[in-house]
Amino acid sequence: QVQLVESGGGLVQAGGSLRLSCAASGSIFSINAMGWYRQAPGNQRELVAAITSGGSTNYADSVKGRFTISRDNAADTLYLQMNSLKPEDTAVYYCNAGLSFLRGRPGNYWGQGTQVTVSS
Repeated sequence: QVQLVESGGGLVQAGGSLRLSCAASGSIFSINAMGWYRQAPGNQRELVAAITSGGSTNYADSVKGRFTISRDNAADTLYLQMNSLKPEDTAVYYCNAGLSFLRGRPGNYWGQGTQVTVSS
């Protein structure tokens, strides 16, 4: 069974830092693009940052210069380093990955989400 499991969320004061992790497990042949999304109450889910299998990245304008996305392909793990956090970064953060398998169709998978709360 394929799983994406996030960790690293929590409560932090404005200006602080957190590092999110997302570990993929299961009978995965390869992991394609990966990304972090977030959803605040009453808002739609939005892309925060994405990274291709080759390491190319893109970021939402609101997090450029503060957040860094990275991946460890050997460990099938995605990271999001979040610095200079602001109260408006408060949301549930979700990991997303495009996965391919030796058998079966490739698919787009989501983690269960991890809460990030930034206090002012």
